Amino acid sequence: MYNSEVPPMSELPSASRLLRSTVIALLVAVALLVTVVMPAEYGIDPTGIGRVLGLKSMGEIKMAAQASASTVPPTSPAGASAAPASSVAAATQDRRTDQTSVKLMPGEGVEVKMQMEKGATVKYRWVASGGAVTFDAHGEGSEVKFSVSYKKGQEALKDEGILEAAFKGQHGWYWKNRGKEPVTVGLTTVGQYTSIRRVE
Repeated sequence: MYNSEVPPMSELPSASRLLRSTVIALLVAVALLVTVVMPAEYGIDPTGIGRVLGLKSMGEIKMAAQASASTVPPTSPAGASAAPASSVAAATQDRRTDQTSVKLMPGEGVEVKMQMEKGATVKYRWVASGGAVTFDAHGEGSEVKFSVSYKKGQEALKDEGILEAAFKGQHGWYWKNRGKEPVTVGLTTVGQYTSIRRVE
C-alpha cells in the first residue's frame, strides 16, 4: 500500500489555466510550422520569413532533390554492384544532387567544376562560413578558346540561382579567400550534370 498524499484542490491548475496553456502551445506550434518547417522542408513560405532566413531556398533544393531521387528504381538488377555508402550523390537518368564543401586558407583559390552538356541546367546554392570570398561562375570547353564567365562577385557570403551550360564542357565556380582567416564554402547542386569535382 502506498502512502502518497493527494495534493489539495487549491494546488491543482484550474480548467481555464489548462485551456490557456494549451492554446498558447498550439499557437507556438502553428507559428513554427508556418515560419520554419514549411519553408525549410517544402519550400513553402506564406509569411516571407523563410526567405529572409534562407530557409525557403533550402526547402526548394530539398524538394528538387527528392523529386529527382523518386525516379531511381527501388532495386538494382541482379549482379549489379551497389553504390558506396559514403557517396553523397544521388544520381538518376539525367539529374543528381551533391553537397560539396571546400576549405580555403587565407589567399587560397579553389575551383569546383561539373561536367555538363550544352543547355543542361543546375540549381545551386553556396554559403561561405568564416568570411567573404571573391567568386567567378564560369565554363570551359572545346567549343570555346577562353573560359566564359556567367557571374562574378567580390566580398560575397553566399549566392544561389540556376546555371545553364552555354556549351558542352566543365562549368562551375572559382572562389578565392582574400581575408586573413580560413573560409569554408558549402555548395549544394541539383540538376543535369554527370560529375562534380574539385579542380586542383
